[in-house]
Amino acid sequence: MPEFTHIDDKGQVRMVDVTKKKETLRTAKAQGVVFMNADTFEKILARDIKKGNVLETARIAGILAAKKTPALIPMCHPLNITHVQVDFFPESQANAIRIEASVRLKGATGVEMEALTAVSVAALTIYDMCKSYDKTMTISQIRLMKKSGGKSGDFFRDPDA
Repeated sequence: MPEFTHIDDKGQVRMVDVTKKKETLRTAKAQGVVFMNADTFEKILARDIKKGNVLETARIAGILAAKKTPALIPMCHPLNITHVQVDFFPESQANAIRIEASVRLKGATGVEMEALTAVSVAALTIYDMCKSYDKTMTISQIRLMKKSGGKSGDFFRDPDA
């Protein structure tokens, strides 16, 4: 198991110094799911939610969240992100919306937290816009699906695991 890199030799929290790390292409993809009742699911797809277009609003929120990750997660580095994409995949049998976020940059540290934050905030935005219709919505399965670049190499999660 790797050592914790955010703790110094005195046990104090610190931001990792990435000054000497090589800049490489770094990518990450994360996903999550929002489960809801059938009526809410249909209203979202029909764009019949009174607050507006739920998925486009959630897409914008996810993109903004990726860019603001260091303001939310204390030890994350401010990054010059070059690409963020947030996509939605309605799953009618489960009355769910699967969210995927991809983030990319060329830099000295990875973008996993930015992808996870984008998914999380997109999911919370869906909840916020639909909560008057369905307070039983459940945000679930937020997880890193893959990442590439950097010293630790590539990671791929089996999507069925």
